[in-house]
Amino acid sequence: MTGTGLPLAGVKVLDLSTLLPGPLATLMLADAGADIVKLERPGRGDEMRSYEPKFGAASANYAVLNRGKRAYGVDFKDPVQRDRVLELAAEADVVVEQFRPGVADRLGLGYEAIAANNPRVVYCSITGYGESGPLAPRAGHDLNYLAESGLLGVVTDSAGRPSLPVSVLADISAGTYPAVVNILLALRQAERTGRGSHLQVSMAHNLQVLAYGYIATHQAGGAWPRPGAEQLTGGSPRYHIYPTSDGRHIACAALEQKFWDRLVDLVGLDEKFHDDAGQEQAVTVALSEIFAQQPAGYWRKLLGSEDVCTVVVATWDEAVRSGLVDTDAPERVSRPGAPDESFATLASPVDPSLRQVGGTLPYPALESLPDSSPWS
Repeated sequence: MTGTGLPLAGVKVLDLSTLLPGPLATLMLADAGADIVKLERPGRGDEMRSYEPKFGAASANYAVLNRGKRAYGVDFKDPVQRDRVLELAAEADVVVEQFRPGVADRLGLGYEAIAANNPRVVYCSITGYGESGPLAPRAGHDLNYLAESGLLGVVTDSAGRPSLPVSVLADISAGTYPAVVNILLALRQAERTGRGSHLQVSMAHNLQVLAYGYIATHQAGGAWPRPGAEQLTGGSPRYHIYPTSDGRHIACAALEQKFWDRLVDLVGLDEKFHDDAGQEQAVTVALSEIFAQQPAGYWRKLLGSEDVCTVVVATWDEAVRSGLVDTDAPERVSRPGAPDESFATLASPVDPSLRQVGGTLPYPALESLPDSSPWS
């Protein structure tokens, strides 16, 4: 599909956000054809430019999140430059900001100030703890939102300690994705009604979606999950992580009876443990002893062709070889002004039928904001 035929071709997005949630959201919009203008601090730019490893003047992290965008250094506190931002916002279909609540208003760049000259604007505010309430002004990062939402303490080790999450779950699943969904819905509404909207995306609050089962159980039965003791949090031998003899691990998710029956036959679990109901801890110990007798390669060969929902925890190299991690995507990101210096970029979650597949685009150098519209 060519650029002009993409779903968001012609949509102008003014991105005032930094780091991960907002920039990843606008990257997805860009993949679908939107034109992104990103405004950053003068001089240093987005904090993520300074991360390691570097790819040219900016970090590789920044490069993959901002491929194909344009970036300009702007001092939002300078009245003249702030007024130029308002002029840009008057042209935009979408504005994304990630300040703490009230900061954009104090800068004169809040929804009311922008909507006064652009009533169709879709204005998306991504915050840690929402727009109001006692936690709203607080600084936070992904780990804080997971901790205070209750999710981090659900899975614990034998000493009752929670573990660091495998990724920045709040930033992406509760920040980026809700922002993209709501922006697309609001654009559709603006098409139909001519009215824009102010979207509020609270990462801490949106984590409730990840806790759907715990909340349903509480609403129906009044109880909250016991750390490390529920079916999906370590209390069941059918959904557990077991060590192997060579220091690797087995991820068992044989929840359904047919998978469980086949698994226990394959590994030779004593028949008295086949019915795990009421003796979950003993069955977990018995399975731990079995898996600990052989290396990961043995278990991969035994279980690989079976429908038992039980697999070896892969290394990154193994995940690439299996095809589940794509390090050779057709889209590439290059250094500004150096198209031959590039690498395969982040595999896009946007369906190939809705984006332009292939091509090399640079990440943006930080430039001075031009006098004329960058969208001209």
